[in-house]
Amino acid sequence: MALTQRLEIRQSHALVMTPQLMQAIKLLQLSNLDLAAYVEGELERNPLLEPVGENDGEGERRAADREASPGAAATDWAADGHDRSEGAAQQPPGAELDDVPPADADAATSRSNGEAPPGYSEWASTGAGGRDNNDYNLEAFVSVETTLADHLAEQLALAVVDPARRMIGQYLIDLVDEAGYLNGDLALVAEKLGAPAAEIDAVLAIVQGFDPPGVCARNLTECLAIQLKERNRFDPAMQALVARLDLLAKRDLAALRRICGVGEEDLADMIGEVRKLNPKPGLAFGSTLVQPIVPDVFVRLGPDGGFIVELNSDTLPKVLVNQSYHAELAKTAKNEKDKGYLADCLQTATWLIRALDQRAKTILKVSTEIVRQQDAFFVHGVRHLRPLNLKTIADAIDMHESTVSRVTANKYMATNRGIFELKYFFTSAIAAADGGEAHSAEAVRHRIRQLIDAERPEQVLSDDTIVEKLREAGIDIARRTVAKYREAMRIASSVQRRREKQTSLGAAP
Repeated sequence: MALTQRLEIRQSHALVMTPQLMQAIKLLQLSNLDLAAYVEGELERNPLLEPVGENDGEGERRAADREASPGAAATDWAADGHDRSEGAAQQPPGAELDDVPPADADAATSRSNGEAPPGYSEWASTGAGGRDNNDYNLEAFVSVETTLADHLAEQLALAVVDPARRMIGQYLIDLVDEAGYLNGDLALVAEKLGAPAAEIDAVLAIVQGFDPPGVCARNLTECLAIQLKERNRFDPAMQALVARLDLLAKRDLAALRRICGVGEEDLADMIGEVRKLNPKPGLAFGSTLVQPIVPDVFVRLGPDGGFIVELNSDTLPKVLVNQSYHAELAKTAKNEKDKGYLADCLQTATWLIRALDQRAKTILKVSTEIVRQQDAFFVHGVRHLRPLNLKTIADAIDMHESTVSRVTANKYMATNRGIFELKYFFTSAIAAADGGEAHSAEAVRHRIRQLIDAERPEQVLSDDTIVEKLREAGIDIARRTVAKYREAMRIASSVQRRREKQTSLGAAP
């Protein structure tokens, strides 16, 4: 068989990531703080962009400067942006751009019925101008110091797989101060999240086992006790010493010896061990500027019993294209370079306005559907989270899963139960044995814990027995899944539990 060369023409479909689409995607996944910084940079670079806001004199000041010398300014801009305009798509100034509205949230309100806001369109029609991004941000190459909250959140993601418990854990982490102490009443936390107090205590015990030792304690005594337990040195004598730190501060060693039941030498050793502990474990991560969480979306109860979803207009940049100033500059542009730069600025500004408007509508649409899917959580609490994944939301609002994923990252929702990141409302599902409605993973883990808590010492449940009982209740689950959930909840195996219960019975009087 002879080998020959030939030319063929083939047709194929491929997704081309245009600069416009890339910018739209970039804006979608930015947090509100990052978005504000990005827009501020665009305002500095693009003379045709104007900020819009109450009591904001920046727009008037820039307009006055331009009116003073529009011709000279046009020359400076053209020289400044000559390299950027080369190779950019040229467009007649003003084409399809005369009536571009400011990017705001005038119509950014929706009810939880899943309806799309008016004028909604998919991402294919959004983007930004064809502009090179050759300016380097040196700060982007500097490693960012890990904060205590980030360090704890990373451990939480590994230690807790139950979505309800993870939400509780994140809520507790948000209450930890710079020194590593937990500030807040656990009873109020339980009431806020609609969770049992025992569940809050169980999650707190998990979080208190994180690094650094002693973190998430509610007071100094508890902080030291956690560290001593970590070192396996929290015996009754040490427990008595830590409980009377007031006597240690007063140097009342005689009283301490009597309370702890130890001699002078032993007490000196115990005090030496306590002094080696860290009373402020959180300070190991340095002092960092705490940025308060600003919600992107508000959820409130409507008069008809439903939920009203609104965008936080304070987090939405408000900018517009100054068409009148563009018209003045167009008259002074004499050569092709000036005209090309001016056209590039107009195109860039217009695409930015459209991308910001599209971002706001997309966040509102995704948030509205999340509220509709998880309405039981807002009414009854964290234990009523339903199985939910990205595909369910994407199918309901006719979007791609990747778009929903970007929207739910770094976006926060203020609700009657606190402020939560959108991604926390997603939880996996467990199929029903009878083919009925699926069960959420959180509900299944709760059932497993209930079964184990109710077991008797002489009838400790094995994982296989738990599987049988769950199937009798209509939950189709594999044994390895039960074992995984049990280990994630830090529950010992049936053999270990039986041994512990027999030991406790034998030690009882």
